[in-house]
Amino acid sequence: MASGMQHKNAISTATEGLIQAQLELYHHSLGYVKSVALRAATELGIPDAIHRHGGVATLSDIATETGIHPSKYSHLRRLMHALAVTGIFSVEGSDDDAGYKLTAVSSILVEGGESMCNLSPMVHVLVELLKLTMLCSIKEWFTDERASAMTLFEVAHGCTPSEMKAKKGTVGMFQAAMVADSNLVMEVVLKEHIGIFKGVSSLVDAGGGHGAAAAAIAKALPHVKCTVLDLPHVIAGAPTSRDVQFVAGDVFEYVPQADAILLKWILTMWQDEGAVNILRRCKEAIPAGGKVIIFDGMVDSGTSQDVILKETQVLFDIVMMGVDGVERDEQQWKKIFVEAGFGDYKITPVGHRSIIEVYP
Repeated sequence: MASGMQHKNAISTATEGLIQAQLELYHHSLGYVKSVALRAATELGIPDAIHRHGGVATLSDIATETGIHPSKYSHLRRLMHALAVTGIFSVEGSDDDAGYKLTAVSSILVEGGESMCNLSPMVHVLVELLKLTMLCSIKEWFTDERASAMTLFEVAHGCTPSEMKAKKGTVGMFQAAMVADSNLVMEVVLKEHIGIFKGVSSLVDAGGGHGAAAAAIAKALPHVKCTVLDLPHVIAGAPTSRDVQFVAGDVFEYVPQADAILLKWILTMWQDEGAVNILRRCKEAIPAGGKVIIFDGMVDSGTSQDVILKETQVLFDIVMMGVDGVERDEQQWKKIFVEAGFGDYKITPVGHRSIIEVYP
């Protein structure tokens, strides 16, 4: 009997690592399910429903508020269970009386919440079928000689991202996502890092879309003359503003003169050659004491112990790879600064991105 028990324990010890490896493999493989469950929550308006109920709502409350058909009530319970386990919501109680609450994550998916930043449009841009199809084409892109001069997105869809947006009419959705991101980023920057605008009396947001970042700066710092430069079709859809001037143009050709040029999430879209050309146009636009202010990804060099931070940075890099962009580490940033003729830079980490002040 003792021998049999020892044999059983020995088998358990030997297979424990194998079972754990299988668990981790399935966890990684099912990662996309977390993303699509999050998208479903934002499309249904579940964070808003909970917010309207004072911050806590039962399944019945959520179903009523969001128009979920009674036949799907049991499935809603399963969706909410998954979203609670993965930290999007928290839950108190059990069964039908369980109360679902917003967490720090879902609180920034609410229209008119405390932060006034609703990132639901960004979820819809990051979690979409086009991107999943693109990423499922990596093998073909890596191995097919015919794909050598094409981006991953082009291999998967036969056109560029811009052409696809025009075809599907999703340009507005993309701009809404950029505005949402700018609203949150600028709220943090203007509260915690407003010093980066010290001595700046004029600023051009190059590739600034519909001007959310520039508008926030102009509101907080009325003495700063703010201009947005973007392509004509983007400027055509921008809102009218008394505080921000909109200029149609191409950042590769010309940037209006200003004390500071802002590049928010622009250089990540380009390989080094394109990024250097943009930086050179920016350098031409600023005076000797001016600077370029970059809000962009700064891939951790291995010093951070924050797993979520490091994973988010490298996952963004894979997404950027699909559209011929790149997330850079400090040495890669330094390389393009030197090539563009800049002399010095300063890095201030802000979440998964950084503020990089670059000086001639």
